[in-house]
Amino acid sequence: MITSPYPSVLSLPQINPGVVTVLEYLIIKFPRINPAIWRQRMSDGKVHRHDHSLITAQSPFKAQERIYYYREVESEPVIAAAEAIIYQDAHILVAYKPHFLPVIPGGVFVNECLQNRLRRATGIKSLQAVHRLDRVTAGLVIFSVNPATRHLYHHLFESGQIQKTYQAIARINDGQQLIDQHLVGKSWEVNNRLVRSQPRFTMQVVEGESNSHSIITCIEQSVVEALFELRPITGKTHQLRVHMQCLGFGIKHDKYYPVLQPLSSDNNDAPLQLLAKSLNFIDPVTKVPRSFSAARNLSLSDICD
Repeated sequence: MITSPYPSVLSLPQINPGVVTVLEYLIIKFPRINPAIWRQRMSDGKVHRHDHSLITAQSPFKAQERIYYYREVESEPVIAAAEAIIYQDAHILVAYKPHFLPVIPGGVFVNECLQNRLRRATGIKSLQAVHRLDRVTAGLVIFSVNPATRHLYHHLFESGQIQKTYQAIARINDGQQLIDQHLVGKSWEVNNRLVRSQPRFTMQVVEGESNSHSIITCIEQSVVEALFELRPITGKTHQLRVHMQCLGFGIKHDKYYPVLQPLSSDNNDAPLQLLAKSLNFIDPVTKVPRSFSAARNLSLSDICD
């Protein structure tokens, strides 16, 4: 059994979903985890509050109480690709995440995630990601180093005060004819409403007030593919992947859109062609403009079929 040396944390919701104990809530929150596992974790002292007092099977549900627990898996895949630290100071650390490495623990991943790798490399146990990237997306991620200023960096993302730029490669030839002979320099502004679909980890466009906004520009093209620059104004789950599909330019090697593919192993020779290239913002602590860019660029010549 592989156990994380670092606790995962969740806050109990403001509105009680109809439970009496913390255990009941955890069973509802994580339906794929056998209730006996939660009972055993509590019995072993592996579920606790912020002050380290233990949560038992009888502990009552208290709205907004923070619960800490230690994730366990029988085994986990090893991601060979390496991360890289781009920048570090007393408040933040900016790192490059390779394809297929999750940012934080989840699913079958406990120690094989960017956050835990960086905690081991730097010795900073309190290091915490302030935003997320999909596991299959490569690119820049900001981590908080100082818990006292962490909320300021969270607020940057929550309030849209950070400019994110991505690169993506998509097929522009359907095998019959070129969709458009001259895409370079063209821009599209996509506004629509994204909601959870089935299965729940996918998203769909529905009628209603827009809650997602992206600006997409073609910067290079070949006969069959094109390189795009994407600027998400909002930050919905899978937003860029869905917005590219809405334009008819599905991102290369996307296993979710337009059709969910059967579960398969990661293919290092065919990663999703989406890169979180740069981050620009006014530092909330120093008030100095910050600009970070990944050394890597997506290239049409790098594409594998």
